[in-house]
Amino acid sequence: MKLTFAPHTLYFKRPFKIAHGTRSSTPIVLTRLEHDGIVGYGEASMPPYLSETHETVLSFLNKAAMVLTKYYHPFDIESILKGIDNLAPDNNAAKASVDIALHDLIGKLLNKPCWQIFNCDKNKTPYTTYTLGIDEPEVIKQKVAEGEDYKIIKVKLNGENDKLIIETIRKVTDKPIAVDVNQGWTNKHRALEMIEWLTDKNVLFVEQPLPKNNFDDGAWLFERSPLPLFADESIQRFSDINKVKNCFHGINIKLMKCTGMHEAYKMINEARALNLQVLIGCMSETSCAVSAAAQLSPLVDYADLDGPLLIKNNFFDGVEFVNGKITLSELPGIGAVQNF
Repeated sequence: MKLTFAPHTLYFKRPFKIAHGTRSSTPIVLTRLEHDGIVGYGEASMPPYLSETHETVLSFLNKAAMVLTKYYHPFDIESILKGIDNLAPDNNAAKASVDIALHDLIGKLLNKPCWQIFNCDKNKTPYTTYTLGIDEPEVIKQKVAEGEDYKIIKVKLNGENDKLIIETIRKVTDKPIAVDVNQGWTNKHRALEMIEWLTDKNVLFVEQPLPKNNFDDGAWLFERSPLPLFADESIQRFSDINKVKNCFHGINIKLMKCTGMHEAYKMINEARALNLQVLIGCMSETSCAVSAAAQLSPLVDYADLDGPLLIKNNFFDGVEFVNGKITLSELPGIGAVQNF
């Protein structure tokens, strides 16, 4: 198998405000894994907080390319991905790009979509949330209007104008809201007060209310919260599940955090065994990585896969959203087709 890759940068349709500031671009690396003339595509997306860069990803993938040449066929996925994972600690987005390309390649070789390989029912996909960044009230109203076709709103909060943001949304829509705090509430008592205030605002759940390593306060809040709490920054990989199981009602699985589809599938199964809810999310990604995550979406409770809707330069055509519902195709592999 031959691995090739190239760096790119994503740009947002507008400056996208999040809990800790504004970001205008996110670097990605697109990968190609070839076997017998068939090509699988993968992607590494590198938001700043994960500490990966074009340089670190390309350096890691150069090492991965050498490992992949030792394998004559791609179907020994457990051994291949274990070898890639053991190359170096961290580098999770880089590892995810190989994992996604490998799954895409296998699906194409078998002429099957990945959702079928994972024994999913494509009719059981959830609706994706439509994300609103932190902004002024009039801009928030405009964004709500732009997301009219989507059934669930995801809103970022950070402890500053939280009530104003929610009240602004409620003036224009009664759609369910998923709240993402991005670690923005630092006081557990204040967090509980805010969650109690949200209980009659048609809020589905609250994601990462407290700092990621504050498990003591997280357990305290978990025991008292009237709304489900989901871990995001507090959980990266499979090995983190035991740390969060007594602090959260659910987990947010992202391919860029957990090294890809193979481990994400294992995490979903473990979460179910522990009676945890599951949200599958994304970073600022093209339809390559998001289509890969969408293949697993029939297995989860919620999805936050609107990444391609927020960027200008999407390098792939892939998963579609019909009235906000994730709609999987019969295309083999991850269902993404390059458009560049």
